Amino acid sequence: MTLRLVRLSLSLCLVVVAFTSTALAVDRGQFENVPDNIRSWFKSVRSPTGVPCCDIADGHRTAYDVRGGAYWVPIEGEWMQVPDKAVVRDGGNPVGEAVVWYVRHGGGIIINCFVPADAA
Repeated sequence: MTLRLVRLSLSLCLVVVAFTSTALAVDRGQFENVPDNIRSWFKSVRSPTGVPCCDIADGHRTAYDVRGGAYWVPIEGEWMQVPDKAVVRDGGNPVGEAVVWYVRHGGGIIINCFVPADAA
């Protein structure tokens, strides 16, 4: 009987975690005034390796610099070099500002995609 209760508790916890993490990624209307062409661009951007960059909620408009032929962006107050494999050069940029997609992982930050302001 105790093992059954533990399994039920674990299952309930997993369901709560699943719903909570899903809720964090939901558009709660903060992007309702974004034009359709911008919204579809954010959803369509892919890294040079073909991986989706994510969605409008994950892209961050950013300043950038070029140092030694590489792009650098400020993330959470620290300048980070953009890996060449993350630079999207052929998808255009309808927002006119640089955009970076990144995630926190293993105590660090991984830059998934970067579109310069003047991307062709």
